[in-house]
Amino acid sequence: MTGDYSDDEKKKAVFDSMSPRRQKHILNKVGYDKWNPFEEPKDPIDIRTDKTKRTSQMLVREFLQACPMERYSNSYGRGVLEMAMGIVNNEDRFLAMYDFALWYKELLEKEGRE
Repeated sequence: MTGDYSDDEKKKAVFDSMSPRRQKHILNKVGYDKWNPFEEPKDPIDIRTDKTKRTSQMLVREFLQACPMERYSNSYGRGVLEMAMGIVNNEDRFLAMYDFALWYKELLEKEGRE
């Protein structure tokens, strides 16, 4: 034999060398005919940024550096991180919290309270 194998033979050899559990996954989820063991790997997920081109980590770091230390606690830091991630990912829950906070600040200012 010269070592020249068809793509189908190579595919079968790869499949046969897999564990039964992995074979079952391919058969049930993808289907053997559609499965391509030779496809190019997918690109990593793009690093998400906000409108200012900052990542959530960058936003958190900048915000916490600007805050007075007496306000900081672990819970406060977690809240800042969750909010930054939610805004960067454009999640409705966090956008609603942001909109409410802006509205509430305006209300307090309009009524002359802090």
